[in-house]
Formats: sequence, C-alpha cells, structure tokens
Amino acid sequence: MKTMLRSLRWTTPALCFLLACAVVCQLTTTITPSTSSDANCTTVNTSACGACAPGTHSNNDTESCFCCMSGFCVSSSDCLPCSSGFYQPWGGQVTCLPCPPGLYTNTTGSVICQSCDPGYFTNETASISCMPCEKGQFASAQNASRCEPCPEDTFCNTSSCTHCTMCPEGQESLEVGSVECTLCLPGMYKGLGDDRCKYCRDGEYQVNSGGVRCEECPKDHYCPSPDISPISCPEDAFCPRGSSEPSYCMETFLRKDGESCRLAPLTIAILVVCIVVILLGVLYIIRKQMPERRRVMGLSPKSPLLHPKRSSSIYGITYDAEPVYAGW
Repeated sequence: MKTMLRSLRWTTPALCFLLACAVVCQLTTTITPSTSSDANCTTVNTSACGACAPGTHSNNDTESCFCCMSGFCVSSSDCLPCSSGFYQPWGGQVTCLPCPPGLYTNTTGSVICQSCDPGYFTNETASISCMPCEKGQFASAQNASRCEPCPEDTFCNTSSCTHCTMCPEGQESLEVGSVECTLCLPGMYKGLGDDRCKYCRDGEYQVNSGGVRCEECPKDHYCPSPDISPISCPEDAFCPRGSSEPSYCMETFLRKDGESCRLAPLTIAILVVCIVVILLGVLYIIRKQMPERRRVMGLSPKSPLLHPKRSSSIYGITYDAEPVYAGW
C-alpha cells in the first residue's frame, strides 16, 4: 500500500506537467504562411503548433487551419461570402475583388463576374447591374464600358441598341447620335447608295419631300428651279427635254419655224442691201486706182503702148510717135 502511494505521488506531477505543456503549445504555435493562391489548401493543414496563415481560419474543434472556398474571404474568425459587385476566383484569400467596368455581379459569394450584354454597359467598378444604352447610342459587343453614338446617316430610336440602322432612301441624318432621320427637302433626293440628300441637276425637278430621284424636265417645258413643277414653254421659244430655261430666236432677225429658226424678211432685205453696197464699193476702189497705176507705169492716156519720155528724132525719124499713114 505504501509503495503504491509513493509511486502515485511521483506520477501525478509528471502528468500535470505534460498536460500544461500541451495547453501552452496549443496557444503559442506558429505556422509558416502558405504562398499557394489556389483552392488546394492541403499544404496549410499541419499537426504542428502555430497560428493560421492569412486566407485560412481555425476550427476550435480541431488542430487544423482551413481555407475559405472560392467566392469567400476570411474575416477575423470565419469565412464571409463576397458581397454583390465583388468576386473571388481563388480559395484562401483575405479580400474580394471588385468587378471591372463592363462586368457585374448581383449575387453574393460570386466566383466570377458576368458580362454586360450587347446594348448595355457599366462604366464603374463593383457594379451590380448594367445600364441600357440611350436612344441614339449603341454597344455592339459584350463587356462594354460605354456606348458609342450612332454615326452620320444612321439612327437608333430605342434604348439598348446593339447597332444603328441606316437611314432609308429619301431620308438622312446629318448629326451623330441621331434618334430619327429627316426627309429630303423638295429639290433634293437620296437614292440607293447615297449617304445624304443631294440637289437635283439643272433641267431636273423634284417637288415632293423625301424624294429618291429627280425627274428630267419634259419636252416643251422648262424647269428654272428643281423644287417647282415644270413650266410650259412660250410659243416663240424652244424647250427640249431637260431645259432649265427657254431658248429664243433673235426677235429682229430670226423667227421660229418648227424646231429651228429662219431668217426674217427684214433680215433678208438687209443682207441684200449690204451685198450691193459691198460690190459697189469694190468697183469704186478699182476704178479709182486705175489712173494712178498708168501714171506710175508712164503710159500715155492716148496711146498706152507709147512711153512719153522716149520720143526722139534720128535722121529725121521720130521714135515712139504715133504712126502716120500716108494714105496709100
């Protein structure tokens, strides 16, 4: 009996010492932080004494540290789900990430962010929803952080447009971000392939709004302006197809004769008088120049063949004198 009491007296202090050591070890243990960023946290779990690494938390029922799952982050005592607008694709992280512009999430504990659909956008971080594009703007792709205005000659008359619509024939839009197209004015047109309304050419007309082509001014009419109807041609004028103004014969000298002009009687008389005067003038000039030519050449008025300065007498014979007939 004494032997048993003596052995128990030595054994009890040893047991108390061992128990106290275990408690102190549980409270003062440290663990080297894990550098792994994936969801596999087996490198964190250990039987050695130490504090839980960042991104993990301890369970009071065990001696192990546990990673937070994807979509969660670590608080001082437990894993908390990421709030709306934030996400976390990796396990064992201490913070959640905000969704970048063009992406959103409207649930908690998100692993990824969702893309804004075409026609919608968000230009902020940590967005919980996307906003539709306004009228006159569009977003053709996903993840849009802003909407683009519709270019010229296109329009969008609804919200959340994924693309802008070309203005139809006879209509145009001259500004970017147009909500609707406007009709071409009278005197203008817009056909297939044209990017805006154009003016009609000379000799054409278009009197209606929203015209897709211009009409050629008809025969016996003229079109002084493309935005008015053709005007009948005057009786004394010519108006072929495509005329912008009537063509007249010269009222004094010419007269209309069918599809052409002919000489007026007064014009014929004037031409005859002019021709006679010209001929008389030519004859007068010719007659006036003839005596002068004779004088220059030294010809006698009575006998043009005899030169007046060559008359002389040799042996009683006179040269260059008019012949005298003896009357034989």
